[in-house]
This record gives sequence, structure tokens and C-alpha cells, in this order.
Amino acid sequence: MNQPCTQFDLNTEDLAKICSSRHWQLLMKLAMPFKDGDEMFACAKNAFEQLSEADWLEAFAGHPMIGDLKTLEAKYGHGKALSEKEQSQVQGAAREVLEELLTLNHAYKKKFGFIFIVCATNKSAEEMLAMLKARIHRTHQQEIAQAAIEQKKISRIRMEAYL
Repeated sequence: MNQPCTQFDLNTEDLAKICSSRHWQLLMKLAMPFKDGDEMFACAKNAFEQLSEADWLEAFAGHPMIGDLKTLEAKYGHGKALSEKEQSQVQGAAREVLEELLTLNHAYKKKFGFIFIVCATNKSAEEMLAMLKARIHRTHQQEIAQAAIEQKKISRIRMEAYL
């Protein structure tokens, strides 16, 4: 998984695709060049540990919110744009599931002030809905902490793409 490579840098655009927190991006730039993937992951972990709540909110804001049924249906309905692996997990969600997911997404954002963040890789619409239902009853601090964990997972997957 972590293949050795010669020293490398990620440019500003690459870092922004991984995580939209500008503070995280700056800390990563200061740590470059990375000798390999393990060093990059360690630096990312260190950078994440230095983020404030405002930095996390900036990172969360870089993700699109599922905002309408058309978007939900495109993502979960038929899975045409998803990878083969993701398609095996998504078997055409029922419209009722998509509608409830949309409604709860809006309720979540209203309650917490940021969108529902979850590492969605290989998760069905039904799984996402169950996670959202479980998390919407948490406190603000509990949810910031969970969303940060999810952001780290997402960022890890995105960093792996550069190795």
C-alpha cells in the first residue's frame, strides 16, 4: 500500500483536494518534501492534531452537501458514476430512503452549522441514513469530534491516490 518513492511535494491544488483547511495545507507545505507515503501520513496526522474548531469547520465546508433529490438519485439511484467497488455496495436506493436522507441532511446542518461528514466509500444510502440518524442526536462537541475523524479518513484515501 505505502510504496516507497523518491521525495515529493504536493502542490497547493493537490493539498486543497485532500483537505480544504488552509491551516492544514500550510502545515503540510512546511513539512515537505515527503520521503515516502508513511512520512506524508505522519505529517498529515500531526497537522490534523494542530487544527482548531474553526479549521475543522473550514475543512468540512470543502465537502458538498447532498442538496437535492436529483443529486441523491445520481449518487445512489443507479450508481452509474460510481466505481465498480462502490456499485457493489449500492443497489439502487429506494426513493423514500433518499428523501429521508435529504431531510435529515438539512436538519443536521441546521442543528450543527455544518454538513454531515462521513467517509462514504463503499457505503450504501441505507448505511449513510443509519449513520446520520445515529449522529444527529449528539452534542455539538461530539459531532465535531466525529466529523474530524471522518475528515481524516477521507483525507487518507485522497492522499493514497498520490502514492
